[in-house]
Amino acid sequence: MSNEDEFYDAVTGLDSDESYEGTSESSFKDAQVFDSSSQKNNGSVPQENGIKKHRTSLPAPMFSRNSVSIWSILKKCIGLELSKITMPIVLNEPLSFLQRITEYMEHTYLINRACSLSNSIQRMQAIAAFAVSAVASQWDRTGKPFNPLLGETYELIREEQGYRLVSEQVSHHPPVSAFHAESLAGDFVFHGSIYPKLKFWGKSVEAEPRGTITLELLKHNEAYTWSNPYCCVHNIILGKLWIEQYGTVEIVNHSTGDKCALNFKPCGMFGKELHKVEGYIQDKSKKKHCIIYGKWTECMWSVDPQAYEAHKKSERKGDNKKHKHEEMDGAENDDADDMPEVQETVSVVPGSTLLWRIESRPPDSATMYNFTNFAMSLNELEPGMEAILASTDCRFRPDIRAMESGNMDEASREKERLEEKQRSARKERAKNDDEWSTRWFQMGTNPYTGSQSWLYTGGYFNRNYQDLPDIY
Repeated sequence: MSNEDEFYDAVTGLDSDESYEGTSESSFKDAQVFDSSSQKNNGSVPQENGIKKHRTSLPAPMFSRNSVSIWSILKKCIGLELSKITMPIVLNEPLSFLQRITEYMEHTYLINRACSLSNSIQRMQAIAAFAVSAVASQWDRTGKPFNPLLGETYELIREEQGYRLVSEQVSHHPPVSAFHAESLAGDFVFHGSIYPKLKFWGKSVEAEPRGTITLELLKHNEAYTWSNPYCCVHNIILGKLWIEQYGTVEIVNHSTGDKCALNFKPCGMFGKELHKVEGYIQDKSKKKHCIIYGKWTECMWSVDPQAYEAHKKSERKGDNKKHKHEEMDGAENDDADDMPEVQETVSVVPGSTLLWRIESRPPDSATMYNFTNFAMSLNELEPGMEAILASTDCRFRPDIRAMESGNMDEASREKERLEEKQRSARKERAKNDDEWSTRWFQMGTNPYTGSQSWLYTGGYFNRNYQDLPDIY
């Protein structure tokens, strides 16, 4: 297989650089003519209490990764960006990166909550919880998603949650995935383009977030932007794989001037800070209105700043002796980055308000790539979908379909065939001086940040899929 295949990991923080103005209008022309009967024509789909049921497991469990020598692949890559490294398929998970970024939408109810609130600080609380929840599915997700082929697309419509999403692989070198989600009721638009930069540091792979995510609450005439935290996967070579996310995430309300600063804390020497998130919300005059705290793997709370400081002060009094004892017991391990023991649950400050709590994963999640219930459903091909979806949709990728069914040999063969087909198509375009044209997104300017971004041009849900590329 060629080393031109892009490597970027699903465990990266989802960063995106997208917004649009001007495109909102075109996209909501689609929304206004949306006919829910198109989903009802997808065949007989199981329902429970009138709500569509989605699958909660995969056709087959995952294969063991223990026999794969990562060191033989990565030993020459220390300190370099992992942009052209071919990885064995056993390290993948059976989702395309386009499907992986769709996991942002798992907790869409938090956006709907923000839309329903009249107070801008309360809306920021809900958006902050959503920003944290969007990276929560990465907990223990150490598998790499399949690199999308150029022109690959993915759509997801969830009528019960009131939204629909479309994404497209708009560039291959460098890999860029653009997405656009919108409320079926016209309440919000959420969009971005993803292009993480990864580096290998000997024991770990670090993902640097790039770009800006944009969320527009249309009825409030507000736009929020933020970027995601760094993500690090430890023990790539030896030991148990584990993930931490760290860095400051700043959420800006461009209409009111409100800001939320969230500090995703690194685990620290003794792991006490592992998974912790702490921050605050301030208005345009820099007055702090509340403290946000919790764990990105568990829950997020909000509390009055004075109550929080008083609680922390009382905690610190009892911690000094404990820290001295831990320092005496600490030991070095040069072979692997030992995963810190997960500390007790979040200590809730009296008077706090719960903003978000993670949902339990399905019972067989550990044998199925640590997928959430939402992730389990993303590659499901429901009855009747084949007649409706674009031919470029991820669900039609034969390598991913073979892998989720447990046929690793077939998955590997199909992956290599698709990549070779993509290389041949690229060479043919170069030979004929043809440039690749994206179908559903165009490069434009984010009106809130001024940065260049891929913007949805509308029309996907009109179902006019003529002249789509033959990528599978």
